[in-house]
Amino acid sequence: MEFFLVQSLNGISYGLLLFMLSSGLTLVFSLMGVLNFAHASFYMVGAYLAFQVSSKIGFWPALVVAPLLVGALGMLVERYGLRQVHKHGHVAELLFTFGLAYLLEEAVHLIWGRSAVEYRVPAELDGPLFQIMGSQYPIYRGFMMLVSVAMLVSIWLALTRTRIGLVIQAALSHPQTVEALGHNVPRVFMLVFGGGAALAGLAGVIGGNAFVTEPGMAAAVGPIIFVIVVVGGMGSLAGAFIASLLIGCMQTFAVSLDWSLAGIKVSQIAPVLPYLLMVLLLIFRPKGLMGTREG
Repeated sequence: MEFFLVQSLNGISYGLLLFMLSSGLTLVFSLMGVLNFAHASFYMVGAYLAFQVSSKIGFWPALVVAPLLVGALGMLVERYGLRQVHKHGHVAELLFTFGLAYLLEEAVHLIWGRSAVEYRVPAELDGPLFQIMGSQYPIYRGFMMLVSVAMLVSIWLALTRTRIGLVIQAALSHPQTVEALGHNVPRVFMLVFGGGAALAGLAGVIGGNAFVTEPGMAAAVGPIIFVIVVVGGMGSLAGAFIASLLIGCMQTFAVSLDWSLAGIKVSQIAPVLPYLLMVLLLIFRPKGLMGTREG
C-alpha cells in the first residue's frame, strides 16, 4: 500500500511536469497549426536561465524572470524567423524549428559548457512535506504539482473567460474577420508562440533542479512531449493533460517494479512504453484520446 501511494504521487507529479511542458506545444499547435520541434529547447533554456538568475538573486525571482525571458525569446523567434517561413508551408516550419533546436543547444554549450550545472532545489523547499507509512514525501514534489495545477487553471481561464482568449481562438478560424475588427492577427500569433515558449521555460525552472540541468535535457524529454501531444490528440489541451498523467504514472511504476516478462524486467522496457502506447493508439484511435483534428 505504501509503495502504491508513494509511486502514485511521484507519477502524478512527474505527469504534471510533463503537462506543463507539453501544454505550450499543444497551445501553439491548436491555435497556430505549428508543430514546434524546438519546444523542448525552450525548456532547456528556461532551466539554464533559472540557474543563472537564481545564483544571483535567488530562486523565487528566477521563477518569474526566466519564463519571461524565454517567452521574449519565443516572440523574437516567431517575429523574425517563423513568420518569414510560414508562407512556405508546414515543411519549412518544421525544418526551421528543427534547426533552431540545434542552434539553442550549441548556444548552451558555448555559454554554460557541456557538463551539468549545480542548479539545486531552494533550501526552503528542500525537506519532507508529509509522511506516508514511514516514507517522507518531499516538499518540492508538492510544489511542482501546485504550480502545474495553477498553470492549468490559469490557461483555461485565460482562453475561455477573457477577451484576449476569445480573440486568440477567433484569430485561428477567422483571421480576416478578426483583422477587420481592428485586431493585429500577426501580433496575436506572436504572443501565442511567446506564451507557449514561456510555459516551456516555466517547466524548465521547476524541472531543472528536480532532475538534472545539462545540455542533453532537451533531447531526453523532447520525444516524450510529442508522444503526449499525439496520444492526447493533436491540439487538445484536455487530452494532453490526461496523456501526461497516464504516461507519468506508467513510467514511474514501470521503473519501480521488479516484475519480469519473458526474462526481461519491466524497468528495462519502461522508456519504450510511451511509444508503444502511441503506436497502439494510432492503430485503434488515430485522432488520439480527445483529438478533434488530425495533425
